[in-house]
Amino acid sequence: MATILVVDDEAAMVDSMRFFLEKEGYRVLTATTGAAALDVAAREHPDLVILDVMLPDLDGLEVTRRLRRDTPVPIIMVSARGEEIDKVVGLEVGADDYLAKPFGPREFIARVRAALRRGRGGHRPERVEVGPLVVDVARREVTLRGRRLQLPRKEFELLRVLAEHAGEVVPRRVLLETVWGADFFGEEKTLDVHISRLRQRLEEDPSAPALIHTVRGVGYRLASFVP
Repeated sequence: MATILVVDDEAAMVDSMRFFLEKEGYRVLTATTGAAALDVAAREHPDLVILDVMLPDLDGLEVTRRLRRDTPVPIIMVSARGEEIDKVVGLEVGADDYLAKPFGPREFIARVRAALRRGRGGHRPERVEVGPLVVDVARREVTLRGRRLQLPRKEFELLRVLAEHAGEVVPRRVLLETVWGADFFGEEKTLDVHISRLRQRLEEDPSAPALIHTVRGVGYRLASFVP
C-alpha cells in the first residue's frame, strides 16, 4: 500500500483528493504549508507527493527544489494556473507531472498510478510469468507456450505492463502514459490499434479463449490464467 503526501492549503481540495486516494487503497498524509510538507516527507518517506503550487509560505516550486536535494520521490504538481510556462517551470525544477485544476477523479487517479509506477521503475521484475506466457524484460523476449514472439517495442511494453498486473484492469490513460509518456497528447485510438495487433500475435488460434480483455470505458486486462 503506497503512502501519498497531499500538500494543499484548500481544505475542500485536500478532502476531495484524500477521498479518491483512500478509495483506491492508498495511505494518505496531508500538509497545508510547504514547511510542514518538508517535515512530513522527511519523517514519513512517502512514495508520492501531490503538491499545490500556491502555498501560504514556501511555494510548491521551492518545496520541489528542496525535496529534490534529498529524495527522488515522484512529485505531481497541481495548480489552478494551467499555462504552458507554469508547467514547464514546474517540470524543470524537478516535478514529474503537472496537473491543472480542476481535474476529474479518473484522470487524477490515472496520473497517480502512472507516477507511482514510474517511481518503482527500478524495482520492476526482470521476468514476468503468467502461466505459459513469459515476458523476459531483461532480454526483451516474449514466449507463449514455448513459441517465441517478435513484438515491436510499444507492443512489448504494453504486454509487460499488462502482465505485471495480470487479472487487474489497467486504465487506458495509465497504459498511454506508461508506454508513450506523460506528455502524450495524440489520439487514444493509438492504444486500441496497438492492443489489436498485440492480440493478433498472442491469439494464434481464433477459437482459443481471449488473453486480453477489454473493459469498456475503462481499460484492458490480461487474463490472470493463461491456458
